[in-house]
Amino acid sequence: MTPSNPITSAGLAALKARYDHLLGTERPAIVEIVSWAAGNGDRSENGDYLYGRKRMREIDRELAHLARRMKAARVILPADQPDKSRAFFGATVTLLDEDDAQMVVTLVGDDEQDVGAGRIGWSSPVAKALKGASVGDLRTVRLPSGVKEWEVAGIAYE
Repeated sequence: MTPSNPITSAGLAALKARYDHLLGTERPAIVEIVSWAAGNGDRSENGDYLYGRKRMREIDRELAHLARRMKAARVILPADQPDKSRAFFGATVTLLDEDDAQMVVTLVGDDEQDVGAGRIGWSSPVAKALKGASVGDLRTVRLPSGVKEWEVAGIAYE
């Protein structure tokens, strides 16, 4: 059974765009450089050739990784969540800590997480603690910096 990779439609589009860019732009450019460098003779001391081959392997690994992630992707539309009073995939959750400092996070797929932008991955400790939470619930999360407790102050879906 293929493991499921929940993702928003925007996240899947970003994965596809990255895949297309690597396959259609970056890889052909590196192949051209490697071909040119190979024609220059001794490959053992040819920096363009050695770097190009290394970069091509990196691109091929990333292409394989993206292909696996897209194959396992399952697009979930946040607006289609049946119970919008609880925090599930795609929810934008407003949290208050014990000092009443507010934090707003959106629960998204692991491939589209960006903590700086407030998008946290579905399998992160914070997201796991928030799954199924309702407004008013207290949730405790064990973080590397210590135990943190938040109150769910609001839940919204796009």
